Amino acid sequence: MDEARPIEPPLLLRAHEAGRLLGLGRSTVFELIARGELPAVRIGRAVRVPRAALERWVRERSGDEPSASGDGRSAA
Repeated sequence: MDEARPIEPPLLLRAHEAGRLLGLGRSTVFELIARGELPAVRIGRAVRVPRAALERWVRERSGDEPSASGDGRSAA
């Protein structure tokens, strides 16, 4: 009998899935993608948000990552 493998989360999220994780609506996610604020991958007509890029995007905006200057201050 095969051992059950844990279900891995998808690498690419649909807009409604990304929105659910962010607490935003699907339309807002599409707006962020259209403005180039939220990273996305296009496969034909499908638009997906890479899970790793989404997690990094949230960390960057929450102040959990050091700034590019390396001095701990945000570059505003």
